[in-house]
Amino acid sequence: MRSESNSRFQEILVKEKLTSKKQAPYYALWVNKFLSFSGEVSKENFDDILKQFIRQLRAQKIEDWQLGQAEEAVKLYFQYFIKENDIVILAKLRKALRLKHYSYSTERSYLDWARRFFDYLIYVKKDNVRADAFDSEQVKGYLTYLAVEKRVSSSTQNQAFNALLFLFRSVLNIELKGLDKTVRAKRGFRLPVVLTIEEIQKLFKHTEKKTLLMVQLLYGAGLRLMELARLRVKDVDFDNSLIFVRAGKQDKDRSTILPELVKERLWQYLKEVRKVHKKDLSLGYGEVHLPGALERKYPDAAKEWGWQYVFPSRRLSVDPRSGKIRRHHINPTSIQKAVKNAVRKAGIVKNATVHTLRHSFATHLLMNGVNIREIQELLGHKNVETTMIYTHVLRDMSNAPKSPLDNLYDKGVLGSGSSRK
Repeated sequence: MRSESNSRFQEILVKEKLTSKKQAPYYALWVNKFLSFSGEVSKENFDDILKQFIRQLRAQKIEDWQLGQAEEAVKLYFQYFIKENDIVILAKLRKALRLKHYSYSTERSYLDWARRFFDYLIYVKKDNVRADAFDSEQVKGYLTYLAVEKRVSSSTQNQAFNALLFLFRSVLNIELKGLDKTVRAKRGFRLPVVLTIEEIQKLFKHTEKKTLLMVQLLYGAGLRLMELARLRVKDVDFDNSLIFVRAGKQDKDRSTILPELVKERLWQYLKEVRKVHKKDLSLGYGEVHLPGALERKYPDAAKEWGWQYVFPSRRLSVDPRSGKIRRHHINPTSIQKAVKNAVRKAGIVKNATVHTLRHSFATHLLMNGVNIREIQELLGHKNVETTMIYTHVLRDMSNAPKSPLDNLYDKGVLGSGSSRK
């Protein structure tokens, strides 16, 4: 539930005297957790999904009074805030996304954009949300609202457009005519943020020990955040120093470098992970999510060691799609926070993120004379033009022309006024 919906839900709670102004934010928090947890919600399965949600909270040793508050918050949300028609459309959208094998993160994102679109129609435009009343002008109006009123970035606006385009085409069977050329926001040319070798060393020095291995793999193998989080044991080839990325961006497989520096530590780390896996098996758990139809074809594979995540979550949780209790991969947010904290502690003023490590990997390979085509393969880029952006960064870093102002100093035309020590 985004901030707009969050605020409106709290307003309704207070206005209808369903809870106090002080308690309203906590109700909204429980609803956020439920929406992240829940699968396909309908009038028929709502009670069962709510019970699963409360069961998961109880497993996390949440206090009884908090469990009651969470249950009440979810019921109030669906009673006062979500219309029955919304639930039907969202359920159809979720089903269509799964039929086309969209990732779970994309599913959550598209469902969220659909909810925000409905909120806009109801609370901003004061329109009724009816499947037979949707049209292209509503989508155009919403995207304009995002750009003008909310001032979202071009990438955010395009993500919203893609979500609504899927909703209209695959669920509502309405073609959004003429919007492809007129609505999509254009993004200007941007150079990636790249850290120097010295900055990378500082970053590692200030990274907490428990996350250092992950941060070094992000940089040393050029992995995307979710590629690291979803890495399976079987896809780490110690003998050939390779990491295999399965179903990466655009659903492509590729191989990349397993750095020699981390091999021994990674081997020892996996021994500890295997102990946790064996303990899960002894307690009747030990399953992980399998991609595609593998879970149906090979029902026992989900418990095999090779399919386990290299970086598993610290706790078991209920799979929102299957309802099974499993150990998922590490929360990617925790990795983002670790990098953010390390950047701050290292005193790096660049706007460095997890993805900056991937950009730095590519640029530093170029600096070491690695062929651009080989870097393209390691990164998994479809077109070499995408990889070529790092040649611009390298040129700016190493072969920048000398300023004419500096030439004046060198020729003695102006005295050096530098006072930096």
